[in-house]
Amino acid sequence: MSQTAEHHIPSLTFRDTVRSSDADAVRDIVASTGFFTSAEIEVAVELVHDRLSRGERSEYFFLFADCDGRVVGYSCYGPIACTVGSFDLYWIAVHEKWRGRGIGSVLLRATEERIAAAGGRAIYVETASRAQYDPTRRYYENNRYVREATLKDFYTPGDDKVIYSKRIRGA
Repeated sequence: MSQTAEHHIPSLTFRDTVRSSDADAVRDIVASTGFFTSAEIEVAVELVHDRLSRGERSEYFFLFADCDGRVVGYSCYGPIACTVGSFDLYWIAVHEKWRGRGIGSVLLRATEERIAAAGGRAIYVETASRAQYDPTRRYYENNRYVREATLKDFYTPGDDKVIYSKRIRGA
């Protein structure tokens, strides 16, 4: 994403603290994309509730992108159990009304920085192979993620799981 596009983001701020209102914000953001089923949307919201109820004991970490007092995007990530420095990026999404302004790329870089600061050395992401997800796969590839594996017919017949990774330098 060019520097010019990023400058069009008015007063974008990031926060790691999860608020109770973020459950509704996450639901709204994920639903706005048109990519996810109602069950998948509820999973995204459940992760927010897990963080709210378990606090620091939760395995899910969040980064929220706020613009003019509204949550416009977020990421959810966490360390992978039984590994040294490997993290999953579970969710990254920008509200449909705010897409195309470079927020997703800025949010991804900020998430990568937090993972590196936590000692992360690698990030893993999974997505679907359906044509609908072509832009998602290009997004990861444009942000230097490498396609590591394809698990055939994982989600449904004809819909593979595509796994990407990116090596990062931990703090």
